[in-house]
Amino acid sequence: MSERTTPELILHRGLFTTLDKSKPSASAVAIQNGKFVKVGNDSEVMALAAHDTRIIDLRGRRVLPGLIDNHLHIIRGGLNYNLELRWDGVRSLADAMNMLKAQVAITPAPQWVRVIGGFTEHQFAEKRLPTIEELNAIAPDTPVFLLHLYDRALLNGAALRAVGYTKDTPQPPGGEILRDAAGNPTGLLLAKPNAGVLYSTLAKGPKLPYEYQLNSTRHFMRELNRLGVTGAIDAGGGFQNYPDDYRIIQELSDKDQLTVRLAYNLFTQKPKEEKEDFLAWTSSVKYKQGNDYFRHNGAGEMLVFSAADFEDFRQPRPDMAPEMEDDLEEVVRVLAENRWPWRMHATYDETISRSLDVFEKVNQEIPLEGLNWFFDHCETISEQSIDRIAALGGGIAVQHRMAYQGEYFVERYGHGAAAATPPVARMLEKGVNVSAGTDATRVASYNPWVGLSWLITGKTVGGMQLTPQRNCLDRETALRMYTEKVTWFSNEIGKKGQIVEGQFADLLVPDRDFFACAESDIADTSALLTVVGGKVVWGAGEFSRFDDSQLPLAMPDWSPVRRFGGYGAWGDQQDAPLQNASRMAAACACANDCNVHGHQHATAWSSKLPIADLKGFWGALGCACWAV
Repeated sequence: MSERTTPELILHRGLFTTLDKSKPSASAVAIQNGKFVKVGNDSEVMALAAHDTRIIDLRGRRVLPGLIDNHLHIIRGGLNYNLELRWDGVRSLADAMNMLKAQVAITPAPQWVRVIGGFTEHQFAEKRLPTIEELNAIAPDTPVFLLHLYDRALLNGAALRAVGYTKDTPQPPGGEILRDAAGNPTGLLLAKPNAGVLYSTLAKGPKLPYEYQLNSTRHFMRELNRLGVTGAIDAGGGFQNYPDDYRIIQELSDKDQLTVRLAYNLFTQKPKEEKEDFLAWTSSVKYKQGNDYFRHNGAGEMLVFSAADFEDFRQPRPDMAPEMEDDLEEVVRVLAENRWPWRMHATYDETISRSLDVFEKVNQEIPLEGLNWFFDHCETISEQSIDRIAALGGGIAVQHRMAYQGEYFVERYGHGAAAATPPVARMLEKGVNVSAGTDATRVASYNPWVGLSWLITGKTVGGMQLTPQRNCLDRETALRMYTEKVTWFSNEIGKKGQIVEGQFADLLVPDRDFFACAESDIADTSALLTVVGGKVVWGAGEFSRFDDSQLPLAMPDWSPVRRFGGYGAWGDQQDAPLQNASRMAAACACANDCNVHGHQHATAWSSKLPIADLKGFWGALGCACWAV
């Protein structure tokens, strides 16, 4: 297929933040063959238009480079997205339980209703989780599995029966099944000292068939596009086996159906056999193999199980095993010899320091220079460790886990210790490679605007002031952490992350001006327009007519995605503009043409409508989806 010689898309009359220091702002861009070919003012860009160039008038709106998440479990999350009821962004437990009740009513046996992370009890006005009794009252017969961060899971009676936990079930390794006075499981599982029991119990649930997993992954990517995400680095994950669990994402790549650029790391699944995993993978997988939408990015975030310091701040810091250094050295030597970068999960400085002893030892024989290796998380990293990482040419990928777990950290270590946890501003001052991400979908939400808000305000999603202003970032620096700075971590510097001629044409138009809105509004941002490689992958409001996405409805027909969508789709409806109604209607599967009704009536009704009235609106139209 021959490349175009004229722009296929021009966006003009905008306020472009380019993050290019030589040209920090512009009003228009021209896109050709998936890249920016001109960034400048309206007159010079519009002069390039051909008769078939698509032109979008931005009407003075802010434009940002597409957001890139440095740590997102997108492959695993995509396989399960359509099964999950998301409480991300829901502001009251009452709303969350109403969502749960409605989903229970339409979930057929033997399926479960699953709320799998992305929220914390502190985000709720009630500041608590539901009780087991409340879950049983809502769902006496339908299994409900509720994962709260990686510290606990709540199972109703039907879920306990489904997984087979009884009085005779022994305590599992790496976790605790709480029991009543008679020894019967109560339905509460605790991660003590790690999340093994949570992983293994969740794995007992029904899975989606292959075709549904394809559909589910596409819907998850579209949800990310709705938030302005155009790229991510996948960090692997527990029970995510290579190559079996990568078949879905590979097929979507082969069909050119990826709407998020994805670099993936390979995560070992076998304690005591990690070296064998990496020996096999380095002999069969070539570093960077793939294309600009789906490519290999090295090893991790799990390198060896003996070095995995689980991040449950409700529990004391775990001490790593004495064999950690020997195990880690074996794997790092394999990776360094094969010139594979790696990423390594490390919450505490004690783990980071011991790991650096290994890296420095290997570096003496196999120079690590030029390998873009890095640590993930690093909540309690010391200045000395930051300096050691910089000296070895490594990086630090931070995530907004403290926005969800900050209250627990303060309970254990105090406000003083939390003031620079992690010390992001200090990392940047020292010149180390640093970028930001979410660690979604379980331990935190996939919404990058929550992460940006945390970096800028220093507040948790529960409203606690965790980080003093001196340790917070300004808005431009925070934005760079989610865009251009991520490119070092995927070895793509100069290819994306900025609005610069020659880079991939990935951008978003947020629904509010990121640089002018109130700090308290940042976390609620979404995209009105998202472009990846010059293609409009999301359009809303005035830009909805430009969205060419042809995405089938979420499968199965009882999927929570059809009714509730993703981040904040229920809780925000009470205060959100009614334009969200058309997004909800578009996911409706009933016989009535609800999408038409939504588009026809959304602008005619009041700009704000309580959720009860919204349900009544569709109910009056005979929409079965709102009958419950």
